[in-house]
Amino acid sequence: MTNDLDRRNLMLSLGGVSALALLAPASPAAAETASLAAGASRDFDFFLGSWDVHHRRLKTRLAGATDWEEFGGVTLCQSLMGGIANINDSIVERPTGTYRSLGLRAYDAKTGNWADWSLSGRDPTSIDVPGVGRFEGGVGTFLSDDSLDGRPIKVRGRFSSLNPRLAQWEQAFSADAGRTWEVNWVMRYSRR
Repeated sequence: MTNDLDRRNLMLSLGGVSALALLAPASPAAAETASLAAGASRDFDFFLGSWDVHHRRLKTRLAGATDWEEFGGVTLCQSLMGGIANINDSIVERPTGTYRSLGLRAYDAKTGNWADWSLSGRDPTSIDVPGVGRFEGGVGTFLSDDSLDGRPIKVRGRFSSLNPRLAQWEQAFSADAGRTWEVNWVMRYSRR
């Protein structure tokens, strides 16, 4: 990890101390809600640690294309703020060049939803629109509204643990308000 990332993680962790104090249950009902939230806040525990990543990415999206590029990478995911957030620092080795990316996820106990953001080292001052969702049956599904080439699209991200040593993330786009989906990026994670 770089020193900049270490500083950012420290700042996020220190900010979490105040947030955790606010999450302390004030009544028996709040304690029960907090207990349920604590279970859901562990949804991404399977993703913690170091991974080799095999990427498979559709070159042209929402155009009926079938030409995929495949490339490698690595990522390190760590828990923050007592488990209600996690961050992964990745090295992506695309044929067009190597770059870094950052994934950040945070759990909102009030709604029971996770938010999932991505930040690319190729454009480090622009964080994407978060996908928002939750885990059901071991699969986390996250949705957002975005645009592609000036037209509105829906974006779906899915996280899943395939077994203790294998995990997967896939991204799909929809140009018809979610009636049909085109999977355009699959990341297969193998634990290091």
